[in-house]
Amino acid sequence: MDRRIAKIKPAATKEVLLFLAAFMWVGVGAMLLCLSFIWLKAFHVHGSLLYCAIGVAVALLVHHFGFLKIVDKNLGRILPMEGRRCIFAFMPWKSYVIVAVMVAMGILLRHSPIPKPYLSILYIGIGLALILSSIRYLRALISQIRCRK
Repeated sequence: MDRRIAKIKPAATKEVLLFLAAFMWVGVGAMLLCLSFIWLKAFHVHGSLLYCAIGVAVALLVHHFGFLKIVDKNLGRILPMEGRRCIFAFMPWKSYVIVAVMVAMGILLRHSPIPKPYLSILYIGIGLALILSSIRYLRALISQIRCRK
């Protein structure tokens, strides 16, 4: 029975796990940035540049004091891995619960009475912080690829 399960288990190398982690962080970050810019454009907000500047400041804080710690923890878990691991191992299982809660909060915020321009600050902050933090995954991936050669 274990052999059959092992055959269908999606396994990947740590390089693939690093790529998936970076791809997910960049993808979600880009989605959040797109939403925020659509909101700012749709509402013809005067001072959109100010909203963006505040969002960038939030992004730098979230990136430095929050997401880098998460990335470092994930890298500390992924980099020592030997052989092939489950493709979903680029994140610990507890993080999937946190992601589900964050998605639910995002949906609630988007449907809340909070004006979209104000939400755009938060979305720019989190989206840009995700993209900035994903660079560390990409650097680790490049380093792993160079070590193999």
